[in-house]
Amino acid sequence: MRHVLAAVLALAATPVLAQNAPPATVTPPGDGMLDKPCPADQRGLNFAHPYVRQYDWAWQCRFAEADKQLAQAPRVVFIGDSITENWVGLAPSLFVSGAVGRGISGQTSPQILVRFYQDVVRLRPRVVHIMIGTNDLAGNTGPNSPEMYTNHIAAMVDLARANGIAVVIGSILPAAKFPWKPLLAPARQVVTLNAWLKDFAKARGAAFADYHAALVNADGGMNPDVAPDGIHPNAKGYAVMEPIARAAIAEAEKLGAKKR
Repeated sequence: MRHVLAAVLALAATPVLAQNAPPATVTPPGDGMLDKPCPADQRGLNFAHPYVRQYDWAWQCRFAEADKQLAQAPRVVFIGDSITENWVGLAPSLFVSGAVGRGISGQTSPQILVRFYQDVVRLRPRVVHIMIGTNDLAGNTGPNSPEMYTNHIAAMVDLARANGIAVVIGSILPAAKFPWKPLLAPARQVVTLNAWLKDFAKARGAAFADYHAALVNADGGMNPDVAPDGIHPNAKGYAVMEPIARAAIAEAEKLGAKKR
């Protein structure tokens, strides 16, 4: 019963992608290696859709077409989970002048790593903003460890740097509890991982965007006025984050220029 309740809470608490009504079914385009493996109609798909879970675990199809349609290399690519995905709609002023969002709700660091080359490296941005970890702590794709998480972050940073892309590492946002995993108390783990992220950014010549310090409350979470569910910022929350992001991106560009 406890597992059933947790599943129901997860579905209720996780934002669904804003798309049109889904088709009745999503049929795979064929078997084996194909020139066009993505379904033509992806309306209504989200990270929990059976098609995505069975055929596209990292959901590489989500931005495959949008990546191809970019007229020029973006200045910045923001990659992450729902916190990054929601940012585009709630703070659109940040996503102009060459900034694009590549966040997917519900994703964890291994999923981001799988699609990192497609959704970041091949776009040839000057800067990538990496912010992921909430769903790792929640175990969205199963049990994992701090070492697994840090390995994934390190791999993304090394991929970016090897391709001449400057890096911003965004802190994990404060979280006192997860609405879809109510038995977990992640606040201390968030602090521990953020300390590692900050040290790692410095060691790798990346900028660190400390959103946690700007948003955290006395309980290690976020207040309802900036994040109504305690996890996902609203427009007010993103307004707090935006100047931190802009400053970190500018810092990353300077660090990248020194290396060239």
